[in-house]
Amino acid sequence: MSKFKQFKQLYQDNKFDVLLKDTDSVYWLKLRSISRKELMVNFCTDNGIDSTGVRGTALFEHIYESKPDEKIVDKFIAQKYSIERTKRKANETKLVSELYKMKVLDWGGIYQNNLEKSIVDNYIKKIKDFDLLNKKIENEIHASMRGYVQSSWFNHWTSILIEDIFKDNKKVIPTIGLIKKVDFFISNVPFDLKVTYFPEGYMLAKRKALGLPTEIQLLKRFAKTKDIQYDKTQKDKILMSELSTRISEKTDAESKKFIQEFKEVRWKIVEDTIKDKKSLIKWLYEEQGERRFDAANRLFLVLIDKENMDESWKMKRNIELLGDEVNLYLDKFNAEDTAKLNIEFDWMDGKKYKTVSDAIFIVKK
Repeated sequence: MSKFKQFKQLYQDNKFDVLLKDTDSVYWLKLRSISRKELMVNFCTDNGIDSTGVRGTALFEHIYESKPDEKIVDKFIAQKYSIERTKRKANETKLVSELYKMKVLDWGGIYQNNLEKSIVDNYIKKIKDFDLLNKKIENEIHASMRGYVQSSWFNHWTSILIEDIFKDNKKVIPTIGLIKKVDFFISNVPFDLKVTYFPEGYMLAKRKALGLPTEIQLLKRFAKTKDIQYDKTQKDKILMSELSTRISEKTDAESKKFIQEFKEVRWKIVEDTIKDKKSLIKWLYEEQGERRFDAANRLFLVLIDKENMDESWKMKRNIELLGDEVNLYLDKFNAEDTAKLNIEFDWMDGKKYKTVSDAIFIVKK
């Protein structure tokens, strides 16, 4: 089997931990990012590659086998990205302003679930009364759909803004076509960018390791001592926000002391994680779902609002803050130090995986 076909098979099988062990795969991935027909035709025309009679997916292999210099590939990608970026840049100020109109990130109870499945399971299969169904559509599905669409819109456009921050840096070679598990190359190291917040599950695991009760347990216990009444049927995430806010707003010394200690313990765990980021990275790989599992190189951008971690999502549109911190990281990035970024993790299939990964923590204080 030719090297091209080996790379193609590994790519299709999501075996990025194997694919990226071969240094030649970076060159293949760069060409993969320009494998749209019009881009490949342009590339061949610009660089004198005869593609007469070569059509479809065979053109990608033809270009690869022609072995154009990697610097030529990089230059072509940079030129095409520059054209796309100029168009987006012209609208960026207005886009950021529009994103600031988003006041609440509410997925309507269907985040990360299949939208159609949620509707089928919760409404179509459960409700037998037509009038009740219509009432549910007006009062629940409509609101859930609005929240889901708005949140998806916010995530889509902020993701593009953040990717552009990386791709604008001189150390970064962007991808210009859709390419699986690679958003850009930093000093020729491919990365899949993952923007996230401090994971609730990781906080839970760290507290358990320290022999501490969960945060929601602490808040409920203290609320009981202060006779704070609340709707116990609410989901823990909503209840966390309500109880922490209500206790914070109380004026007695005991409540002030409790909430101060509560925040201090939480922040100590965050600070320890920033110092030992490999522990979090390993956890993030090991906790990924079976359907989306891969061992590709990942760069995690972890956004943390110190005063209100529930509001960390708002940082995604703060491109000035993000730009400063991301470029500081990129300017210091040295491909020769990637050995420091090696991560080994276990997964549910019983296998050990090795990958290259890093995390950038951006804290709003």
